[in-house]
Formats: sequence, structure tokens, C-alpha cells
Amino acid sequence: MVGKVYIVGAGPGRKDLLTLRAYELIKKADVILHDELIGEVADLLKESKAEVINVGKRSGRHRKSQGEINEMLVEFARKGKMVVRLKGGDPCIFGRGGEEAEFLAKHGIPFEFVPGVTSAIAVPEAVGIPLTHRRYDPALVFITGRESRERLNWKALAELNATIVVLMGVGRAVEIAEKLIENGKDPETPVAIIEKGFSEEQRTLITKLGELAKTAERAEVENPAIIVIGGVVELYDLLFEFCLCE
Repeated sequence: MVGKVYIVGAGPGRKDLLTLRAYELIKKADVILHDELIGEVADLLKESKAEVINVGKRSGRHRKSQGEINEMLVEFARKGKMVVRLKGGDPCIFGRGGEEAEFLAKHGIPFEFVPGVTSAIAVPEAVGIPLTHRRYDPALVFITGRESRERLNWKALAELNATIVVLMGVGRAVEIAEKLIENGKDPETPVAIIEKGFSEEQRTLITKLGELAKTAERAEVENPAIIVIGGVVELYDLLFEFCLCE
């Protein structure tokens, strides 16, 4: 009998932000293939009877290629296993969950998406930056710094009155700032860089779009980091002191 694959979001790294559904599946799984950036959730894997396999990919360091991961999911499912594919954040927000689901479907393997709290929203909130606010931009856009930049319509992005959230974009901070400014985005637009959210090394840097690259370089910011570009960043000065994230 063919098993089933659960493509599960681990949330932004805190155990108490993992969904109950995800926790139940972790405890019941036969096999867990997990990403690198799952934070405290890694501790919960010890409670599972499953075979646990780290298939994490970091920039320049891949334990398994995406193709190998896809094949492993199919192989385990065909053995009748209950498979949890555990991903940081939400599996379908720049997590390749859709690609893995597509591969499974083509090979006749049933699957289920289990949503997780995406770091794109959770990390800014943790430092007192709400991504939407009626006083500021009425739209919200997520982009990733790792994908092919030519696929972005920079002119449309710069002209849209939207808060822009960039995941894994520190390495392309120069290009991101230049492209937005060249296409009309005000260089005085407030920017927050939140490094290593929900960890002991978490820190927040507040700057402006025109100074984004210099700020990131001077502070030696490393991924994982979230970059928030937009007027809502102004709320940080007021809200951070009273934002009690324990």
C-alpha cells in the first residue's frame, strides 16, 4: 500500500509557534525529512518514533539536492511509510513545497500541505513591526533574494504602494536597493533588517532604502534575515519597547 507525504511547515523556529496539526504528525511519522532552519522544533523530533533525516540546504552547502529529496519522498511513500517533509516557516512560501507536491503528484503519491507560520510575517511582528497598518501602504509583497532577479518587474514593484518583505536578501542588498531606487522608490523609505529572528542572536537594524547596502555591510549581517521596506517600519521606535516577545 502506498503511504502518504505530509509537507509540513515548522513555523519560524519556536516550539510554541508550531501548529498542533504539525506536532501530531511529527509524533506519528515513520520518516521525517527536515530542513536546516527549523530552530527549536528540532528538539521535538526526539519525541517521534520516526527515522529522522536532515536534508537541509544552506547557501553553498547542500546535504541533499532537491532532486534527491524528491526521489526520497517517493521512495519512502512507495514503501508504505507515513512521511513528514518538515520545512521552516510555511512550506509554500519560498519553501519549494509546491515543487515537491508536483513531483509527488506526477508519481501518484498522495500528499497534504500542512501550513506553518511564515517567518516573513512572524519575525517582523516579533520586533514590533506590523506588516499592514491602515496609516501605511495598503498592499504587501513578498520577494526572495535567492531567485533569478530578472523575473521581477522592478518598475511595477517600485511604483506599487506596498510594503515589501524580502527573504534571504542580504547578499543582494545592493542590487535590491539600486533596482528599487532606479525605478522610482524613494531612497528615504524606511527599512528594517531583522537578522536571525527568534534566536538568541536576533538583532534589528533600522535604516533607509538608500543606505540599505551600507548598513548591512557595516553590520556584517548574515542570513537568515528578513528585510522590511516601507512606512510601517516607522512603528518600530514606538512599539518595540512594549512588544513583549518571550
